Amino acid sequence: MQLNRLMISLTALLTLAGCGSRQAQEPERQPAEVKAQIVRLLPAKTVDREGWATDIYVAFAAQQISPTTQNICSVLAVTEQESTFQADPAVQGLGKIARQEIDRRAAKMHIPGLLISGALQVRSPNGKSYSDRLNAARSEKELSAIFDDFIGMVPLGKTLFGSFNPVHTGGPMQVSIAFAQANARDYPYAVDGSIRREVFSRRGGMYFGIAHLLGYPVSYTEPLYRFADFNAGWYASRNAAFQHAVSRASGIPLALDGDLILHGSIMPGSTELAVRTLGRSLGMRNPTIRDQLEQGDSLAFEDSKLYKRVFELAEKAEGKQLPRAVLPGIVLKSPKITRKLTTAWFAKRVDERYRRCMTRAAGR
Repeated sequence: MQLNRLMISLTALLTLAGCGSRQAQEPERQPAEVKAQIVRLLPAKTVDREGWATDIYVAFAAQQISPTTQNICSVLAVTEQESTFQADPAVQGLGKIARQEIDRRAAKMHIPGLLISGALQVRSPNGKSYSDRLNAARSEKELSAIFDDFIGMVPLGKTLFGSFNPVHTGGPMQVSIAFAQANARDYPYAVDGSIRREVFSRRGGMYFGIAHLLGYPVSYTEPLYRFADFNAGWYASRNAAFQHAVSRASGIPLALDGDLILHGSIMPGSTELAVRTLGRSLGMRNPTIRDQLEQGDSLAFEDSKLYKRVFELAEKAEGKQLPRAVLPGIVLKSPKITRKLTTAWFAKRVDERYRRCMTRAAGR
């Protein structure tokens, strides 16, 4: 798809991925109006504001996501939180983080440290040793390229990493590379080498980041829960509320992490086991419970008998209505994170930025 074909009238855009079913509708606007609004709402110190506005608008248009003020502010809030509008943000101490990852994997495979040090002294295609390049790495894009070279050029690299590159997120919205690779079918640009490389570009990072933030329908009434889902996974906030209801109905404490089943396993997880104790009250057998829990990655789960009956039981037991969205209780874990942070912390920080953006948009 050519870039100029994407500069289409907003009449062709859908509202599938609004920030919630109660999002206020806005008058249709021309592309130039939308891009002008994005330019105005970008942080004052943003470099190449027109370029950012174009890439953001193209992502909306290509994915038929309505560029409402709410959606624009949601995207800007996440991007500012994740990268302060740097296409390839620097990460403090990245070389040290990378070396620790290599050493961790080597120890797991019982490979001597001296052998690792020797492999890292091999000269890479740019003439520098891998050790020197790791020490000088300042961004995830650089680090990803180093690991790709290391895996392809050094025999020990294949032993240590196979096809595994430890850089899992990238770009201005810090989107998952695996998510981008799984959702690249309609990517509107010519791919520069690989989808992994595209994620580290401004255009690719924004395209896939917007897809991850807004590219699925929800019934949330507040964008706060989309921000949590961006960190914890689609429908994590909805599923955490369901886990809360299961806990109230069954009396079994559950971690509100949004994971309803053990993915990749036929064994029941803690949430599924708790639901099974309600089987008689639900009028459902274990296989049916499992089948309906597997809908937890879609909006359709909210129409399932299981979802509705669990809330009925829980609300009867509590004597009040329970929330349909809850911030997941997940502690963020990453070599880049040096202090205790949670999904709730992330969502609330983004929500603060979102509200400031909405205030600017309203001219207040």
